[in-house]
Amino acid sequence: MSLLQYEDARKWAAAIKEAVALRKMPPWFADPKHGEFANDRRLTQEQIDTITAWVETGKKEGNSEDAPKPLTFTEGWVIGKPDAVIEMPNAVEVPASGKVDYTYVVVPTGFTEDKWIERVEVRPGDRGVVHHIVMLVRPPGGRYMSDAKPGIPFVPKPDEIPHREQTNRGSFQFAGTVEMIGVYVPGGLPYEVGPGQARFIPKGSDVIFQMHYTSNGKAASDKSRIGFVFAKEPPKERVVNTFVMNATLHIPPMVADHPVHARVTLYEDTRLLSFFPHMHVRGKGFEYYATYPTGETETLLTVPKYDINWQLTYYLKEPKVLPKGTVIECVAHYDNSPNNAANPDPKSDVYWGEQTWEEMLAGFIDLAMPVNVTMRDVAVPKKPAPPAGGNQ
Repeated sequence: MSLLQYEDARKWAAAIKEAVALRKMPPWFADPKHGEFANDRRLTQEQIDTITAWVETGKKEGNSEDAPKPLTFTEGWVIGKPDAVIEMPNAVEVPASGKVDYTYVVVPTGFTEDKWIERVEVRPGDRGVVHHIVMLVRPPGGRYMSDAKPGIPFVPKPDEIPHREQTNRGSFQFAGTVEMIGVYVPGGLPYEVGPGQARFIPKGSDVIFQMHYTSNGKAASDKSRIGFVFAKEPPKERVVNTFVMNATLHIPPMVADHPVHARVTLYEDTRLLSFFPHMHVRGKGFEYYATYPTGETETLLTVPKYDINWQLTYYLKEPKVLPKGTVIECVAHYDNSPNNAANPDPKSDVYWGEQTWEEMLAGFIDLAMPVNVTMRDVAVPKKPAPPAGGNQ
């Protein structure tokens, strides 16, 4: 429902009172004991008391002269008018029922010069069937999804991920092959960067729509798109989005709290800007930690009650400096018990997979680094230099 006008909100007054009193709305799941966040949505107790008093005293309209200016959107874009919009040239037909494999659509950007990006917004064509979208940039010569023809929906052969013994080892997804430039999830926000920062798209690149569709009982047709606002001047820092993963996860049946760890090491100095934890329907809680070269460990973010219906990005109020050698650890907790109302089968063993009845450990982060540093530099250890004087 819309809450933009007084008459819109008044009809829902009782529900609004209950939702804010229980702190169900606005949605915010970060434990306040760890970290301060620029986009903290929590209401103060004074704000909650004000809303409660408004409802209990007749839901009266305030002075219209004190009202803020109405929100305006350029054709619905939250980021304002985009400098460039790239849309799927052909629709993807989503069936009314059944499993839908991840679908990829490669679209040339047509950029004839390098682009620095200030704001990114991914917009689904049909929100009723789009579970999420991951937008990737493939630089010229990249071989990722090389079998896909431009503009034609493509379903690759499924990766055979062996069911291995669970480990704590993690890895960065897409380090050095393609780069994530934007994500759409329900409840998510467009990607934005701070002053002097930008994301990078090399000239001649393609964008790749990674589409996760979920059938909902009605056939649908989707043409999603992505909008960019370009930086007005060359940036001082490059911002890269990636995620920490652990593809060896194994969640045993009938377990109410099963933790899975993923650890990665940073091989360049970076600054941490934001977090975005992602799991599926068995997701229960998520934590991020940093262990610094000094041996000190810090809790960066704790989400004790993960909700797949509200997948939020948590932007740090102040960037966190991560020196070379820092270890980032993500800990995901899963509820594979009958007490989880969203659990499709508590008697099953659950492994890494793309579908919602499978699971993921994906700890998304935004990192800022010098403009000449790449994610591969950050994620991959350097080979030692050969000894002076050649072979001995």
